Formats: sequence, C-alpha cells, structure tokens
Amino acid sequence: MFAIVEIAGLQYKVEQNQKLFVNRLKGEKGDKVSFEKVLLTVNGTVTVGAPAVSGIAVEAEILDHVQADKVIVFKKKRRKGYKVKNGHRQQLTQIQIVSIAGAEAPKAKKAAKKETTEEGAEPAKKPAAKKTAKKETEE
Repeated sequence: MFAIVEIAGLQYKVEQNQKLFVNRLKGEKGDKVSFEKVLLTVNGTVTVGAPAVSGIAVEAEILDHVQADKVIVFKKKRRKGYKVKNGHRQQLTQIQIVSIAGAEAPKAKKAAKKETTEEGAEPAKKPAAKKTAKKETEE
C-alpha cells in the first residue's frame, strides 16, 4: 500500500516505515506530524482525490534536521574578468512514515455499496424516454 502526499509543496510517494528527506518542517526531533493533503492512495484499489482524498492522513515522525550536500553556484562571463563562486546547502528534515490512517475506510464503503445492491432490487436503469425524445426531434 502506498500514497502520494503533498509535503511542504512537493509531492512524495510514501509507504509505511519509509524514511525520506523533505524540506525543513517545523517541529523538534521526535515530534509527530500529520499530512492531510493526500492526492492518491493505492490499497488494492486506486483512490484518486479531486484534489485531495478526504478522510485519509499520513502520520510521520521527525527523525532529524540536517543539511544537504553543498551545491556550488559558479558564474562567469568570458573575457570580462567576472567570476563569482557561491555555495548553498539546503535545510532538510528526515522523517519516517508511521502510518497511513483511514486508508481502509474507502474500501469498506465500496463493499457496503455492493452488499446493498445484491440484497435489494436491481439498480434502476435510466429512463428510455429521453432517448426516444431525442430520436423524435431528429426525425
């Protein structure tokens, strides 16, 4: 089972017990964080949100705050004697996904709908009157 969740403006594919680095989050080491903007879940069936799946949250634990490797930014204009060298280290947070809460709820709803259709009468079909009305207007 996995989910696609938006964390700090970026989308990540996450599974339970997965460790990943995201842009710096507020919170201390050991804190629990919850991400409500789940865009898609796959638990036997695919559930796509519009724009987010309701009732599902991804729970994570902050493991550490770290810095990424240094990225060298070098600018040069030829024949002008212009050279600038800068570096940048992105601030990151390492998190571990604890659980994807509420993922079982949509599956139970679909099963309940199937049971009601089996017990009751067959689902009502669309009335044929609309189709015949269109045919009459064409003639």
